[in-house]
Amino acid sequence: MTARLNLLTDIAGLSVGHATDLQLGSGVTVVVFDEPAMASGIVLGGAPGGRDTALLDPAMTVERVDALVLSGGSAFGLDAAGGVQAGLREIGRGLHVGSTRVPIVPQAILMDLLNGGDKNWGLHSPYRDMGYAAFQAARRENFSLGTVGAGTGATTATFKGGLGSASAVSSAGHTVAALVAVNALGSATVGDSRHFWAAPFEKGAEFGGLGFPSEFTAADVALRLKGVNLKATTIGIVVTDAILTKAQAHRLSIMAHDGLARAILPAHLPADGDTVFAAATGARPLGEPVEFMELCHLATLSFARAVARGIFEATSLPVEGAQAAWRDRQA
Repeated sequence: MTARLNLLTDIAGLSVGHATDLQLGSGVTVVVFDEPAMASGIVLGGAPGGRDTALLDPAMTVERVDALVLSGGSAFGLDAAGGVQAGLREIGRGLHVGSTRVPIVPQAILMDLLNGGDKNWGLHSPYRDMGYAAFQAARRENFSLGTVGAGTGATTATFKGGLGSASAVSSAGHTVAALVAVNALGSATVGDSRHFWAAPFEKGAEFGGLGFPSEFTAADVALRLKGVNLKATTIGIVVTDAILTKAQAHRLSIMAHDGLARAILPAHLPADGDTVFAAATGARPLGEPVEFMELCHLATLSFARAVARGIFEATSLPVEGAQAAWRDRQA
């Protein structure tokens, strides 16, 4: 079943904030946890960019994070985590290191430097300030999707990319939710149509309710890319309120990647940097092993749905030559 807002904030104990600059054609999204959350993640794309992603390996010592960041800007966007760290340190958050605190803020970035926005920002990139602004804007309830935050400058092979989210509740009452910035080299839609590859997983009409086309052709599954040498990257987060070990959180991130691969064709290409973080707030204990298996299944479905919602909710950037949005095309 779908949780009440169908958003990441259906998980209690976290907040989501955006910083959006439409003229820049880029932005930042932050997930802030009320208390440090067990976290892991995995990179399956061939051209990733990230900060503090190595510590998420289950073999590494640090287990919990204070926040997670998704950002545009390619390598310049890595400054965003510094702004989020500044906000967390300002309120006394972070890992104790001697007499100081170090906020743990892993980040993934996507490539949106060639989308027509004005990237002439001068000596220093704006992303540290945008990270701080996104932290300050973080709220527990409803938040915007589409051309906002990390999804602002996102594109795909067929339609404007964007930020999507979806959630579900397991039969044992655990909530699982995903947040995705869809900037794929491939396509989230079938061939030249408006039908989503994630159609079998749709709840209600959360991304248009079109279902699958009546038939599939060779052209529908042919290689379809937005460019041969352009970096892309779909980045996202899956969170549950269950109590998980770091190894279990790592498995959840792998299962979310399965959802990415069911929603985008092709995924995990050499020029994609596809990265998924997973976190657990630890509010609800798990029972039988099958309960964790169901969480894994729901992570796959929720991530796929979030990808489609990111495209469905997106609007074109207000710049010349901007990629058309799914909503711009008539059926």
